[in-house]
Amino acid sequence: MRFTSTRNKALSVGFAEAVLHCMPKDGGLYVPSDTEDLRRWILYTDKTTSFASVAGALTSAFIKDEFSPIICETIATKAFPFEPAVRRLDDALFMLELFHGPSGCHRDFGIAYLTACLETILQMRDSSATILAVTRRETGAVLAHELRGKKRIKAVVVCPKGSVYGMQESDYCWNGGNIYPVEIEGTEDDCRNLVRAIFADRDFSEAKRLTVANTANIGRLLPQAFFYPFAFSRLKDEVPGDMYYALAPGNYSNIVAGLYSWRFALPLNGFFIPAADALTVDAAGDCIVLDSVVPYADRRPADPTDPSNIERLEEVFSANKLMMRNFVYPVKLTDAVTDDAVKELFVKYGILADRHTGRAYAAAKLKADISAEDGGAVVIVARDHPCLSADYIRQTTGEAPKMPERIASVLKISRIARAAISSEAELRAIISEVAG
Repeated sequence: MRFTSTRNKALSVGFAEAVLHCMPKDGGLYVPSDTEDLRRWILYTDKTTSFASVAGALTSAFIKDEFSPIICETIATKAFPFEPAVRRLDDALFMLELFHGPSGCHRDFGIAYLTACLETILQMRDSSATILAVTRRETGAVLAHELRGKKRIKAVVVCPKGSVYGMQESDYCWNGGNIYPVEIEGTEDDCRNLVRAIFADRDFSEAKRLTVANTANIGRLLPQAFFYPFAFSRLKDEVPGDMYYALAPGNYSNIVAGLYSWRFALPLNGFFIPAADALTVDAAGDCIVLDSVVPYADRRPADPTDPSNIERLEEVFSANKLMMRNFVYPVKLTDAVTDDAVKELFVKYGILADRHTGRAYAAAKLKADISAEDGGAVVIVARDHPCLSADYIRQTTGEAPKMPERIASVLKISRIARAAISSEAELRAIISEVAG
């Protein structure tokens, strides 16, 4: 499979190149340029097929020109000792839970796969790379967990002072590990500004072999396309009709990944999502992408610190605007409607749901007339473990989800014996020390 930029179809690179040098120079984002027919892999899965097997088979199909099937299976096996879970709620309603990884966050899947791919690519090239990331609570913990034992990858993670989580003394570069947490005297926005400035200097970022671990990197986004074939393998004998997914949009990565799955021949019929500023409905109730009226030349480059995949969504629908109106169904929701949906999930199904899951469920309810036709079903995508939103859930339902020990052990706050920094020059010096 080849990859091109959302802003330059003449550009064509392989998977390894897209992962290592993940920010195209034109300011766009890498997207698949080919449409693979993966029907023979997808349709022969069943309830006994592990997530790692799904990931290995699809990886082999995606990048067969670069990696052998054995290497692809090895990447998937190393990345995924854990897998999602699919729960039946009632006859036509299911839940896809993406929070069964180490941190309880859906990012576990993407980061585990990306780091496994990176390590393999770098071994084949006898090279190294450094991930530069602005981290939230779970992201830093996931990176620390997944980088343990890696020989070719290091990471510089930038966060506000006092917000380093999930790292052990042995993880730190100065103790022989491969992660360097950098605390900033400032806010998360200050962290982002510093990292943006680093990536804006392409000579420096390329010389230091920098890459990112968020969904700006296609190697982080692509594994999210495995969620839907996995769910299909569990449900194809349970659902006689159409299959829809309901999910909160976030940065649109899961929607884009689902659409990639559909393009690769996965049977699915559409997405119910809460409307957002960039993806909403027009006066006629049809789906519209507001950014599409802005020419690429007038847009800022894709943000390496906080990507929106709306541009990738535009690319999927660029050839068929009519299809967008009949495949993605945004629903305008209020906070009160969301809260009521969370309460109903608890009362009706015994599920403690965060705000994102509640919004997905509310959107599905409001589009039930579509999904109910011809024996259809809806799969609610639950991204993160409810314990990560314990305060909201307690306030909404009166019950507080307990944090499993596996998650608590990963998300402990960490202390580092290094002074906080405040300047780009200091961050450059640290990157140079880590990357060599």
